[in-house]
Amino acid sequence: MADAEELLRELARRHGVATWFWGWGGSRQEVGAGTLRSVLGALGVPTDTPEAMRQALQDSELAPWRRLLPAVTVVREGADAQVLAHVPHGSRVSVWVVAEDGREHPARQVENHDEARTVDGVLTGRAAFLLPQDLPLGWHTLHARGDGLAAEAPLVVTPQALSTTGRLEDSQRWGLMAQLYSVRSQRSWGVGDLGDLADLAAVGAEQGADFVLVNPLHAAEPKPPLEDSPYLPTTRRFVNPLYLRVEDIAEFAYLPPAERSRVEELGRALQPANSSSELLDRDAAYAAKLEALDLVWRVPRSPAREHAYARFRAEAGRGLEDFARWCVLAAGREDGADFYRWLQWVCDEQLASAHRTALGAGMQIGLIHDLAVGVRPDGADGWALSDVLAAGVTVGAPPDMFNQQGQNWSQPPWHPQRLAESGYAAYRDMLRTILRHAGGIRVDHILGLFRLWWIPEGHAPGEGTYVHYDHEALVGILALEAQRAGAVVIGEDLGVFEPWVRDYLAERGILGTSILWFEYDGDRPLAPEAYRRACLTSVNTHDLPPTAGYLAGEHVRLRESLGLLERPVSEELEAARAEIDGVVGLLRERGLLPEGADLADEQRVIEALYRLITFTPSCLLGVALVDAVGERRTQNQPGTYREHPNWRIPLTDAEGAAVLIEELPDHERFASLLAAVRESLAQRAAGRQGGSTDE
Repeated sequence: MADAEELLRELARRHGVATWFWGWGGSRQEVGAGTLRSVLGALGVPTDTPEAMRQALQDSELAPWRRLLPAVTVVREGADAQVLAHVPHGSRVSVWVVAEDGREHPARQVENHDEARTVDGVLTGRAAFLLPQDLPLGWHTLHARGDGLAAEAPLVVTPQALSTTGRLEDSQRWGLMAQLYSVRSQRSWGVGDLGDLADLAAVGAEQGADFVLVNPLHAAEPKPPLEDSPYLPTTRRFVNPLYLRVEDIAEFAYLPPAERSRVEELGRALQPANSSSELLDRDAAYAAKLEALDLVWRVPRSPAREHAYARFRAEAGRGLEDFARWCVLAAGREDGADFYRWLQWVCDEQLASAHRTALGAGMQIGLIHDLAVGVRPDGADGWALSDVLAAGVTVGAPPDMFNQQGQNWSQPPWHPQRLAESGYAAYRDMLRTILRHAGGIRVDHILGLFRLWWIPEGHAPGEGTYVHYDHEALVGILALEAQRAGAVVIGEDLGVFEPWVRDYLAERGILGTSILWFEYDGDRPLAPEAYRRACLTSVNTHDLPPTAGYLAGEHVRLRESLGLLERPVSEELEAARAEIDGVVGLLRERGLLPEGADLADEQRVIEALYRLITFTPSCLLGVALVDAVGERRTQNQPGTYREHPNWRIPLTDAEGAAVLIEELPDHERFASLLAAVRESLAQRAAGRQGGSTDE
């Protein structure tokens, strides 16, 4: 039995599966044998018998020797990088690179003293080749040929560091953070849309904002009912047509009178919902939009528009065709393939327009999109990308201080080996689509590019383990695609991680994330001057209540009502009060809040908190729109599904009244908070220019 247990754990280590981890209380937790067997099974590694495990260990050792070339090679620009070629011992082999532009670059063979070994009955040698250091950034092809053998494989040259980050070094920039579906206007159909996004960007730019960071806009189901969570999409590559502004599609102007009247009628029926503070109804909005969009789709397109549509389809390639085919199957609409392709084209057009509006209004970055961790298992990606997703497991998070029972996000993870063997094509294509019309991308749980918490089916969230990924490849490809798009990258690097991870991301030019409530130096709030520079810093995040609610301890009461606490609510409230008192004490030390100021004056405290983050060196500062208008309700409570109305809270003010985009320019609280941020940044900039130092 001991032998089988050790074989199991060695096999897990060989395949990047953690056999232990540090729990959130600081204790070492051993991973159970049942979890290891299930996770290895999801990786396709047999664990039934000791003999099977010994064979699996041998197979993992011989796997690279069985290939003439590696399945994929990812290197950094200008680095000394070797490629190993495997051929029958004594055979000659040559290796070269064909770059994206068609030029050939020979690789130089160098000495290699690895001994030949017998592989499947053939004595096999290993030849080492040094890749040219002057290879350009991009996706190239590695070739090998010798003695009747030939092979080719992808070669990806990535930036040493993302160069777009350098443009943020001259000054601090701030922007708005918003859940787009919750931000409505008089023209919305009950849910915020891409027209609203353009207007929000224009309003923010007028106030001095340089970006708008929005929730993931990934596609959901092709027909109602829709999944409410933007972080549980059906695909991460394509856009949710729920966000379309029907009236902004060019062909809307050419609808026949009867059809135009019907579209206008559909819109009018939903407009009263824009001013309601009740929960959002995505299904009603999407059902009406689908009917209207079907009418607009049937309008003949001009030759120029037809050409633009054809070009979009050609650029999107097979991925778009697969997605449209899945939509047809899922929606049961026989004539719908072109309809679903067309929806993505008009989504793309409206995203492009919103980004142009942001930049044209004066924003230096524009739209920052959010990339969810994964997709739902029964969606389009689960169907089309099943060859590179792992089955029988989902991803989530181990127990931590904010969810003491752990979390199951119900998403299948990338299969590390199969994704690499595919040349990371699906990952690359996903990034390219999201970055088409963006000045930046926020990567939710970027730690997942290093390791993900895998939970076997039928197990509790705490009964999982970490599976490690080739972060050099995943982070490198992210940097490459962002650099080509001229975009910055923000990694949401909160939670449990190894200390070197943040240093590595900074080295690659990836910005981190700091949330005021999470930054500590021992048992004291971290001094703002000690924050990271390469970072997006904010007071709030969508997984916490708006700051007004947080100051009142509503995050504790909500978790208590949902049964998510592992200790008495009185202890949790006491800890929350101590945390808030510590931060308020820092505000008073810095002269941002008078001694006599009461926490009941929430607007004053919130403005002081945002002034505090301007004291950090962080290059980006995020202002949550909910904080700017006084919203109190929690948008999302992690670890819940139907227990709390996650992702259905519309934007409302301190009195619970809906706030529309048209009202923002004259909204007193909105203007006051943004003025406080601008003034504090201007004062600090003037102080630096005058040679003064921070306290």
